[in-house]
Amino acid sequence: MELTCLFCFRMNENRRKYVKRNIFFLQEWRYDIIFVLNVGVNSMSGKKIICMNKKASHSYFIEEKYEAGLVLHGTEVKSLREGRANLKESYAKIKDGEVFLYNCHISPYSHGNRQNHDPTRPRKLLLHKREIKKLFGKVSERGYTLVPVVLYFSQGKAKLEIGLGKGKKLYDKRHSMKERDAKREIERAFKRSELT
Repeated sequence: MELTCLFCFRMNENRRKYVKRNIFFLQEWRYDIIFVLNVGVNSMSGKKIICMNKKASHSYFIEEKYEAGLVLHGTEVKSLREGRANLKESYAKIKDGEVFLYNCHISPYSHGNRQNHDPTRPRKLLLHKREIKKLFGKVSERGYTLVPVVLYFSQGKAKLEIGLGKGKKLYDKRHSMKERDAKREIERAFKRSELT
């Protein structure tokens, strides 16, 4: 999702929402800022996000993203609906022409019986054959890996967005942290100038 700030003249005292084509406008009361949220093909509009892997963008350059289905047990789906999942230490691997997700922790269902699932079992990911072949070719190159990015529900089905990532060096991580700090400082300066 992309969030962009536009500065314009002061609007009336009501809070309004406008939807035009693929752009969502939100106008706040007494502020000169309009937040523009691009709702395109790659955004998470109409999707319920369960959990995100925040370390993925910190530790890897994500070059390509793929949407994959998951093969799950019933108690796993119910636990995901409660939002009890963690992608922090998880990774994906290609094994015998199939893609599997490892170390993804889905907590046992609270109302499950003795047939509850194992929290960290390997789970099969559903991708097209041509996507798996393309990923296998990329992963066999040095430095590339499959990183789970977002776990979400789309039209009632659990989906996982996996990214083809290349590991960042320490100086790359420092550079991205400096950029993030600079953006925060700019936003603070704009807020201070708006309040005065």
